[in-house]
Amino acid sequence: MTISVFELFSVGIGPSSSHTVGPMRAGADFADEVAASGPDAVRSVRAVHVDLYGSLAATGRGHGTFAAVLLGLEGQRPETVDPDYVQVRSAEIDASGITRFGGVAEVPLSTQGIVLHPLTVLPRHTNGIRFRAEFGDGSEYEAVYYSVGGGFVERESGADTVNPLAGTTAVPHDFDTAASLLELTRRTGRSIPQLMMDNEIVLRGGPPEKAEKDVRDGLLHIWTVMCACIERGFRSEGTLPGGLDVKRRAPGLYRRLEESGESDAMDWLNVAAMAVNEENACGGRIVTAPTNGAAGIVPSVLYYALKFRPGLADRAEDVVCDYLLTAAAIAVLYKRRASISGAEVGCQGEVGSACSMAAGALAQIAGATPAQVENAAEIGIEHNLGLTCDPIGGLVQIPCIERNAIASVKAVNAARIALHGDGTHRVSLDQAIETMRQTGADMLSKYKETSLGGLAVNVPEC
Repeated sequence: MTISVFELFSVGIGPSSSHTVGPMRAGADFADEVAASGPDAVRSVRAVHVDLYGSLAATGRGHGTFAAVLLGLEGQRPETVDPDYVQVRSAEIDASGITRFGGVAEVPLSTQGIVLHPLTVLPRHTNGIRFRAEFGDGSEYEAVYYSVGGGFVERESGADTVNPLAGTTAVPHDFDTAASLLELTRRTGRSIPQLMMDNEIVLRGGPPEKAEKDVRDGLLHIWTVMCACIERGFRSEGTLPGGLDVKRRAPGLYRRLEESGESDAMDWLNVAAMAVNEENACGGRIVTAPTNGAAGIVPSVLYYALKFRPGLADRAEDVVCDYLLTAAAIAVLYKRRASISGAEVGCQGEVGSACSMAAGALAQIAGATPAQVENAAEIGIEHNLGLTCDPIGGLVQIPCIERNAIASVKAVNAARIALHGDGTHRVSLDQAIETMRQTGADMLSKYKETSLGGLAVNVPEC
C-alpha cells in the first residue's frame, strides 16, 4: 500500500492516535458499512455490541477509547469532530444509556456496555475491536478492526483499510528501505523532499501544477494546525483530566520566557513540545506525527528551527514543506519495516520514530546531504531503542509529556552531530529500524501500552 504524507500527518483529536483516532474511524466505518447495505438498514438496527481487546481494553478508558468508539458509531470522524463536543456528547450518552447509531437509530449502548478483554489479543494486532449490529428481523452483521498505530485502521483480513487516503496508486519513487531511498536520490539527483513531492503529486492526481499546489497547501495547513496547538498549549492553564492531578506546566514556562525575554533555544523547544502534549492529554485538536503520544516532537523541532535557525523564517513556506516531506519519508520506513504502535513495539515506535523523523527533517532544512539526513535519523532512533510504553493510569501524561520534550532535544542534537559529519557511519538507519522491530517483538507485553508494568505500577496514581 502506498502511504501518503497526509496519512502520516493527519488532523485528529487527543489523547491517542491508536486508542482514540483509530477507534473513532473504525466506529464510523462500521456505521457506514451498515448504511451501505440497504436504504433502511441503519433504522432497522436494534442493538450494537462493542468488544475491545488487548491494549485497547487495558488502557482504553484513560486513552479516551470508549467515547471515541461511541461517537464514531454516531458518525463522527476525528478529522472534523469538535473536541469539546466529544466531552459533552460522551457525557450525554452515559447519562441516557443511548447511542444514535449512524446518527439515526437509538440503541442501548454507553461506555458501561462496552465489553473489555484486556488479556485477549486477537491474531493480527493487540489493538482489536469487534462490532456486532443486531437488526429487527433477527439478523446480525459483525466486523473486526485493528487500530495499528498513528490512526491507521485495518480490517481483519488486512486487505482493507479505512484511512482517508489509503490506496494502491503506483508512485514514481517507491521505496521501503533507507538504502533504496538514498539510491533514488543518487540516481535521480533529487533530494528526499523532492522525491516525496513527486510521489504526492501522483497520489493527488490531476494536472501536476495544480496537484503540487494542493500538496503544498495541505502541508501548510498541517503546520497551521500544529502551530495552533502549540499556541493553545502556551495559554491553557489548569490541571489535566483523568485523576492524576498533573498541572499544565507549559503556560507558566511560556510566561516566564516571554516576560524575561529569554532566548535560550532549548527552553523554547521544551515548552513547545510540552504545550502540544498537554493539549493532546486534554483531548484537544492535534496532528498525529506520526502518533498522538509523540505528537510534540516534529512540530516543536520545526518551531525551534524557524525561531532560532538563521534565514529559515525568511523562506518559511518552503522550509515547512521540505521538513514535513522529509519527516514523512522517514516515517514511511518505520511504518513499512517495523511499527509506529506503542502497543506493538513500545514507545520506541512512537517517540523513537518521531525523534528520528524530526532529526532527519531538521538536518534536511539545515542543508544536509541525503546521507547526512539518513545519519541524523539513525542517531535519533538508536538512542531510543528499547523505550517502553508504560503510561501511569493509562493516561497519556506521565511519562509521555516530558518524554516528548526530551526526545525533541535529542532530535536537535542528532541533527547537529550528523551535520558535523559527511554522512558515513557504522550503523545504518535500516539496521536500527530492524533492531527496533526485533526489540519490540522481544519486549514483554506489560511494557507495551498496557499500564501493567514499569512506571504504571511503581508510581501510585494518587
